[in-house]
Amino acid sequence: MGQNFSMDDLQRLILQGENDTVDFKQRVTQPQKIARTLVSFANTRGGRILVGVKDNGYISGIDPEEEKHTLQMAADFYCDPPVAVQYEEVEADDHVVLVVYVPESRHKPHFAKIKDDDWRGYVRVKDTNVQTSKMVDKSLQAAAPSFEHLPLDRHENAVLDYLKQQPRITLKQYMKLANFSERRAYRTLVKLVLHGYLRLHDKEKEEYYTLS
Repeated sequence: MGQNFSMDDLQRLILQGENDTVDFKQRVTQPQKIARTLVSFANTRGGRILVGVKDNGYISGIDPEEEKHTLQMAADFYCDPPVAVQYEEVEADDHVVLVVYVPESRHKPHFAKIKDDDWRGYVRVKDTNVQTSKMVDKSLQAAAPSFEHLPLDRHENAVLDYLKQQPRITLKQYMKLANFSERRAYRTLVKLVLHGYLRLHDKEKEEYYTLS
């Protein structure tokens, strides 16, 4: 994946515009911002970020080494678990565009660091990175599932067993059930939603989860 990417391939992607698997970035200056895009692609179907391309599709070009440094910092330190990325440089109109490949991950869910002790999950819906805790469940269902036969640990199975007896579970109820911190409980519930086991309902006062 990502080899022999031609000028024609680049122009074709730019003409299609931003979508659920393509994102344009003029520059990458803040690792915490690009981490959200890396995480959203890894959590969904994978995708490409074209760095050196403005939102309107104009090729402005970049210094690839500088951009790679920021991207790698974002992938390694602002994504949890770290996100795998591959790079390819394409010359276009005397400019260099960096094509960043983010494969769909086998280690979902990934979280992006917003600030210290604040990590959030994102998925890609159309041309937007959408925070998983604020999603309409239809959008989230469209972004999942990738693996039907995911081996579950006892804490994950505990949610499913609970929901065979009860109609719904909230984050607070699961924290109590598993004796987990809020962050660990949220991670587990998001993972189960992304893999198609649970459905998130976020239109109520308090979000809750049901069997998918």
